[in-house]
Amino acid sequence: QVQLAESGGGLVQAGGSLRLSCAASGRTFSTYNMGWFRQAPGKEREFVARISWGGGSTSYADSVQGRFTISRDNAKNTVYLQMNTLKPEDTAVYYCAAGCYSGSYYYTGCYDYWGQGTQVTVSS
Repeated sequence: QVQLAESGGGLVQAGGSLRLSCAASGRTFSTYNMGWFRQAPGKEREFVARISWGGGSTSYADSVQGRFTISRDNAKNTVYLQMNTLKPEDTAVYYCAAGCYSGSYYYTGCYDYWGQGTQVTVSS
């Protein structure tokens, strides 16, 4: 079992950058595939990015490809989401998730564990 805690959200102007962190408890973090999702007001939670347990494989939603980078440090039990060139439409609560072992990494139901989320607001 793993517990997740996101941090790093905040208010930023369009074109700016933020780096989100997701700290995990437990000694088995390095065995978990990890994902980032986001949920804007009135919308469903959507996939943003994922990274394999060893960090060698990553995937991104088309809307963030080339602007966001997911990475992990297994020694620190932490996964990161570097967000550059932020747009107002990136405004959402961002969640990290752990535990998806199928190819359906873009589905929320694939993940076993979720953090509480961190708010990202991008002003125009």
